[in-house]
Amino acid sequence: MQKIPVVNNDVHSLLPELTWLVFESYADTTTVNRLDRCPLPNKEAIVEILYDLNEILFPGYRRADPLNTSNLLYYVGNLIDRIFDSLSVQIARALCGCGGVKYCEPEKRLEYEKVGEELAIELFKRIPSIRAILAKDAEAAIKGDPACKSTDEVIFCYPGFDAIVVYRIARTLWELGVPLIPRIMTEIAHSRTGVDIHPGAKIGEYFFIDHGTGVVIGETCEIGDWVKLYQGVTLGALSFPKDERGELVRDKKRHPTLEDNVVVYANATILGGDVVVGHDSVIGSSVWITKSVAPNSTVVIERPKLVVR
Repeated sequence: MQKIPVVNNDVHSLLPELTWLVFESYADTTTVNRLDRCPLPNKEAIVEILYDLNEILFPGYRRADPLNTSNLLYYVGNLIDRIFDSLSVQIARALCGCGGVKYCEPEKRLEYEKVGEELAIELFKRIPSIRAILAKDAEAAIKGDPACKSTDEVIFCYPGFDAIVVYRIARTLWELGVPLIPRIMTEIAHSRTGVDIHPGAKIGEYFFIDHGTGVVIGETCEIGDWVKLYQGVTLGALSFPKDERGELVRDKKRHPTLEDNVVVYANATILGGDVVVGHDSVIGSSVWITKSVAPNSTVVIERPKLVVR
């Protein structure tokens, strides 16, 4: 690139030409532009939505001032009103933007906004069931970790539980057919906790991730009840088949199934859509599994020889 001269030693004189260089790049690299189309959801708004939803799911935990039965109804009502206004807009933007629509006509925009409001209402209807399953996940943490003393500790201190909370919300929106927003939510949790759970994964009750960092759960995973994962576990795809045009086949089960009461220890890797880990099995640390495991099995690496110098 040709060096741009500095006029009168004022670096600000460079800015107009630099602006033009950047502007020209938009024509050269169009795949990472989003111009002349409906706007996508705003990530910062979704962060705020998740924070407020946590307030609703766990009232009295994150509020600086005391919360009691006398002010609970008003407080939750105010939160729901705020979330509804923001979430319905973000859902409408996701529906419109992900549909590849250019500058929605007013009638079309109103249609998306109406659907956004309906889907936001559906999420609120499912809040009681989300709270019920999260209570079971918290119970699994208490029963699965002798270092855990209380539900308060789980909610405040466990990154694995934090990731599960976001997953349960995102999974609900995924089931409702909301595009993009569920992935944004789980990636927010991923960046915060180190736990990567795709919202498409199907996860049963009493789910516990201990320590959490480095856990990966792929889109087509199926996980039963009372499953416990330790840090660094990967439930991933073994290969990525392609169609006759060389494009990745996306609507195919690529990730493993874990039946009820399975424990997977640190840094184990389980790969493949045909792989089933049978119920009541224990998968040891650092193993590599690409074939199904029968129920009531224990899988470990052969004990290595230690060398002490």
